[in-house]
Amino acid sequence: MRVLCVAEKPSIAKAVAGHLSGGQVQIHNTPEKYIKNYVFDYDFGRPWGHSQVTMTSVLGHVTSAVFPVAYKKWEYPPPERLFDAPVNIIISEDKKKVADNIEKQARYANALCIWTDCDREGEHIGFEICEVARKGNRTLDIKRAKFSNIERAHIMNASRNLVNLDQKQVNAVASRIELDLRIGYAFTRFLTLNLRTLGGPLAELMLSYGSCQFPTLGFVVDRYFRVRNFKPETFWSIKVMHKREGIDVNFGWSRHHLFDRASVIILYERCLAAKMAKVTKVQEKPTKKWKPLPLTTVELQKMATRFLRMTGQQAMEAAENLYNKGFISYPRTETDRFDSGMNLRALVQKQTPSDSWGGFAQNLVDGGFQQPRQGRNDDKAHPPIHPITYAAPTVLNDKERRIYEFVARRFLACCSEDAKGVATDVDILYGEESFHAHGVVVLERNYLEVYVYEKWTGSVQLPKFTVGELFEPTEAIMTEGKTAPPNYLTEADLISLMDANGIGTDATMAEHIQKIQDREYVQTVSRNARSGDAGDEEEEEAAPPARGGRGGRGSRGGRGRGGRGGGSAAGGRGGIKEFIPTKLGVALIEGFDRMNFETSLGKPFLRKETELKMKAICEGRTTKEAFLDESIQQYRLVYMQSQEKLNVLKAACRQYIFQQNGG
Repeated sequence: MRVLCVAEKPSIAKAVAGHLSGGQVQIHNTPEKYIKNYVFDYDFGRPWGHSQVTMTSVLGHVTSAVFPVAYKKWEYPPPERLFDAPVNIIISEDKKKVADNIEKQARYANALCIWTDCDREGEHIGFEICEVARKGNRTLDIKRAKFSNIERAHIMNASRNLVNLDQKQVNAVASRIELDLRIGYAFTRFLTLNLRTLGGPLAELMLSYGSCQFPTLGFVVDRYFRVRNFKPETFWSIKVMHKREGIDVNFGWSRHHLFDRASVIILYERCLAAKMAKVTKVQEKPTKKWKPLPLTTVELQKMATRFLRMTGQQAMEAAENLYNKGFISYPRTETDRFDSGMNLRALVQKQTPSDSWGGFAQNLVDGGFQQPRQGRNDDKAHPPIHPITYAAPTVLNDKERRIYEFVARRFLACCSEDAKGVATDVDILYGEESFHAHGVVVLERNYLEVYVYEKWTGSVQLPKFTVGELFEPTEAIMTEGKTAPPNYLTEADLISLMDANGIGTDATMAEHIQKIQDREYVQTVSRNARSGDAGDEEEEEAAPPARGGRGGRGSRGGRGRGGRGGGSAAGGRGGIKEFIPTKLGVALIEGFDRMNFETSLGKPFLRKETELKMKAICEGRTTKEAFLDESIQQYRLVYMQSQEKLNVLKAACRQYIFQQNGG
């Protein structure tokens, strides 16, 4: 039996070949310099049994969806014709050597085993590999290996429990690729051709549209206007302080604050007139700070932007590298609960060599181990992100080191105990007003010893109060304050909004955020450096980012995933980075929003519907054909409405970009 095995990227092919061959492997070069063919013998068990294996790989997607040559010109046929133009699937120009290698190797094989990543996109890449291989051999027996890390035992188990490709997942991705091609090209040409006539900075600019880009930009613009249009309001409050046993106890007003000064004066004077405050409740009870849930992709990106001074895209790039090297599990997962069958204690044991957290891991091994909390999400494909084996800091670069440390500390925290303390609550009645004091004493830090990204310092221990006692407060003052505007969005905020609204997948959010920076629709500014009017030309700009090509899912067309990006949203020395739209970004979103039709391109509803329909295809509740018919009709209607109200979009551009019409 001759078996051709194909992985999604060269590093996985090398690792899998190393495990299956036991090191007895011949290595051959291929016309594509990044790809090797590994030849060895292996016993798959039933049905293939003892086989001669050739293990190779692709470099992400092999094929591209394109329009025929007749549709290459921008001006004709008109962009709306792209909604029903033919779509051809071709071997991408830069992947022809990759495809030739697979086709050639397939001629000598009886069976094909797919080793692509186990998610929707990986399933589609697996299908592309099958189509290429079938050109060389129509009679191949085809299976796929299901795996979520490249640890030896896991790979051996996957090789002996092969399954079929999931055609429903393949169809879901194929549907999205075709829809994104049609609407991306149609709306990009519509915007570019029609707004070019305004001249100025728009004369030579390509204005790209993406069904995830625009809603992402919409979130940034929406927050920008909420900050810009915010009108502060003055409020008044009452603050009570009492000194006892050398401790200043601050009591907060149960009404918090009121916006009517006269009312607060009356209530405050009643407090003073009463002179004495009465203790109405004293409660002391154990309290906990919950340890974190197991780690998902979205949470990794958010935490990286908050605590590791990285963008989401940089975090995913580093995590992908760590996965390819076998140090962590698959980094693209929605699952926040570990399967009960996983041997987590063995994984904890592997962290004991660390100089930084090895002692904590050893304490868990010696009896401190606790089962992790169970979240609500399980994508049924991959476990939460966790370390597979210990990685010494010397074998990692700076970003990999920071991500690995976070993953390891998070995992150990999950396997530890919640932090424990004692909370004291005291309620008083002063005049006719209620006030409250709260104190916490931390007794056992537990998981906080290793999880340095969270703090629970507790507050001062409250002195003894007795229910029913009367005392005269040391101080009672009336305070004045003003409501504050929300902050501009950080990358963590933006990822949360995208996640809540179904914009992109956990694996593509960082790419969409990078794309709106590449297109100069938004820029990032240090929160402490921001001054004057947001969106002005003088604002500090993001570093010029690398441009990404078009495609079903940008980075998957490259060598594996995770295109390189420029502008840092979490940024280095500047502290927290915020997203502020450029004048162009504001003009595009405002233009579409002012058209006032139900499904504005700047809102998340259309894309969220697309993600839900893709899920429905995966679950067998709808078909690729039904998805495309319905979605293309929706976008065609939005296109026609946009054409009719083009003057509204142009007016927004004149207002924000050219500063006309009172803008």
